[in-house]
Amino acid sequence: MEVAENLHAFIWQSMSQNNCNTYLINGPTKILIDPGHLNLFAHVREGLGELGLDIDDIGLVITTHAHPDHVESLQLFKDSPAQIALHEVDWQFVKKMMRHLGPGMQVNLETFQPQFFLNEGDLTVNGMDFKIFHTPGHSPGSISIYWTEKKALFTGDLIFKNGVGRTDLPGGNGKELKESIKRLGELDVEYLLSGHGDVIFGKQEVERNFEVIERQWFGYL
Repeated sequence: MEVAENLHAFIWQSMSQNNCNTYLINGPTKILIDPGHLNLFAHVREGLGELGLDIDDIGLVITTHAHPDHVESLQLFKDSPAQIALHEVDWQFVKKMMRHLGPGMQVNLETFQPQFFLNEGDLTVNGMDFKIFHTPGHSPGSISIYWTEKKALFTGDLIFKNGVGRTDLPGGNGKELKESIKRLGELDVEYLLSGHGDVIFGKQEVERNFEVIERQWFGYL
C-alpha cells in the first residue's frame, strides 16, 4: 500500500499469524522498517517485487524493537549490502532473553549483528532527516521514528489504532509506556504507522487516536 510518495506499507492482515507491519521508505537510500517473521517474509518480498525491488536494493534496515516478530527476518540481510540498526538497550536485552524464546522463534543473533545503534536525537540518511525517540514501555529499548518531511511517525508496538503495546512481556513497563505515548502525542503527525493494525491518516485522526488511548487505556497502565 502506498501511504504517501516514497512511503509504502506492507500491512499484515491475517489474524491467524502474529507478523508485524513492515514499512519501506523508497528514498535515495531505501530503508526497511521492521522486516517481521522469517517464515512470513514472502509477504514483504512480494511487496518489494511489485515496486521492482529486492533485498539487495535495501540500504538500511531498522527495527523499532527486538521482539522476534519484528527481527527474525534480519537474518536474510546477512549477505546483503544493507546495514542494520536498532537501539542498543534492546540489543543487549534480547541477548539476555534468548533462553526464554520458544523453539518456534527462529532467531539466530549471530546472523544479524547491528552495524550501528540508534540513539535519541536526529538521524540523517542520505539527505533524509528523521528524529529518533527512545520510547520504552513495550520493551526497554523500543524506539519510534519521525520522518520530518512526511510528518510520518513509526511507533512499533508502542501505540496502535485504538490500542497500546503489551506490557506483560519481559521488559514491559506500563508507566514507561504511558510516558512514551505522552511524548509522541506532542508531535505534528499526518501518518501514524504502527507495528500492527491499520495506518492512521490525517492529523485530526491521529490526534483523536491519542485522545482515545489516554481516555481508555491510561487508567490501566
